[in-house]
Amino acid sequence: MDAAAAHKRKRPDEAAGEVDLSAADAVEVLDLRAGKRLLLAFERRLRDNLEARMKYPDDPARFADSEIALHAEADRLRLLAGAPELFPDLVPIGLASSLASLLTHDNADLAAAAASLLADLTDSDDPSDLAAVQALADALVEANALDLLVHNLSRFSEADPDEAEAVHNTLAVLENLLDLRPHLADKVCDGTKLLRWLLSRLKAREFDANKQYASEILAILLQNSPANQKRLGQINGVDGLLQAVAMYKSRDPKTSDEEEMLENLFDCLCCVLMPLENKERFVKAEGVELMIIIMKQKKLAYSSAIRTLDFAMTRFPPACERFVDVLGLKTAFAAFMGKIPVNKKNKKERYQEELEERIISIIASLFGGITKGSRRMRLLGKFVENECEKIDRLMEFYTRYSDRVKEETERLDSLDLEDLELDDDERYNRKLEAGLYTLQLIALILGHIWHSGNSQMKARVELLLRQNKLTKQDVKDILEEYHDNIGDLDGPEEKERAQARTKEIIAVL
Repeated sequence: MDAAAAHKRKRPDEAAGEVDLSAADAVEVLDLRAGKRLLLAFERRLRDNLEARMKYPDDPARFADSEIALHAEADRLRLLAGAPELFPDLVPIGLASSLASLLTHDNADLAAAAASLLADLTDSDDPSDLAAVQALADALVEANALDLLVHNLSRFSEADPDEAEAVHNTLAVLENLLDLRPHLADKVCDGTKLLRWLLSRLKAREFDANKQYASEILAILLQNSPANQKRLGQINGVDGLLQAVAMYKSRDPKTSDEEEMLENLFDCLCCVLMPLENKERFVKAEGVELMIIIMKQKKLAYSSAIRTLDFAMTRFPPACERFVDVLGLKTAFAAFMGKIPVNKKNKKERYQEELEERIISIIASLFGGITKGSRRMRLLGKFVENECEKIDRLMEFYTRYSDRVKEETERLDSLDLEDLELDDDERYNRKLEAGLYTLQLIALILGHIWHSGNSQMKARVELLLRQNKLTKQDVKDILEEYHDNIGDLDGPEEKERAQARTKEIIAVL
């Protein structure tokens, strides 16, 4: 996802023309006294307009002038964006509360002006301004701005270009607030209907900048929030995301922006598949089938479909069973054998490797999730066909990743000799980054193949080990390290089960 700045539209030049001083001159003289004058002038215009509206509610002509004046003062207030150091002094005298009040204005143009102004005031890339802008963000939240911003998303009509821009600016404010205070991700989704609005917006068939921005905001909200991942699942979000990506099952995005949106949608899908209950919803909504269709079509979303299947099938046997039942093995093993569609994305070597690692993970999940029956036989049968060519491919991966891990281990040993000793956890993490986890999965697959007892496959494995000057003990050593480092992210019981299965494989080798 790109930075928010890439999305924010510039205000029209004519808006700046309403300000008495040029922005450059104003910033030079904008001290606290000048800032207070700006804020007080804005609050006075806001008060005058509200009084006129109350006095003449049925006669817009009587309060039209006050709204024009209020709009001009709101534009003047934009000068504060160049002096965020004033925010901590202006917040106590009403900066946040007055702006939040403008968000509720009956005139949609003024509510839109508030969103545009807030987008500017909450956007700062200068670390020295961070505390000041956070002070404004905290005050806005205290003034109920999150609720008001989300309410306005539904209030604005995107059929009107100006209000479509207001939606864009509103999303920009939300993104800025989330960037300033990441904990707001849970708060805004718990207390508002933002997730529902985003989901509805993403179901629209036509692509535009606001749909792209909605996909980005949703990805941010889901990224580090198990609570939001569960919330989205509870409002039928898994099915909604599948509908959104299904539009690209047989066609590619037309522009780079649309391509980025599609990547965001898959990021959301992978995040939402973290909770177990959402994996169940994914299978029920025929997500496995959709991902296989996307793979078969060999369009731009090919790799994203593989990534999504990896998330869905990891430690979830029902997804693995469905994958076999809907003939996913043929598609997966075509990718395993290197038959990857060529497009502008996958020419990079690292892309190919990431894809291979995902496929290896999927096959390891299949072996872990399907322990008996005809499905298991079909999976094992893939390694027998064509003179065990897939075992040859597996050993090719094994030697490649083994060499990488050995190289990293030697490098770490040399660091130790130079008195830069790393602790065991750091050493292990460095080895994981070098490919140890994928090597462990390959060793697990080899173990499952050996465990099957098929003499043809066992003979092939032994032959290839000898040819590469390796032994079964080398494989066992990798599995022992894997066994000792299995985490308890899925709970102590799952950890014990995983360790017991690994011990069983080690014992047979």
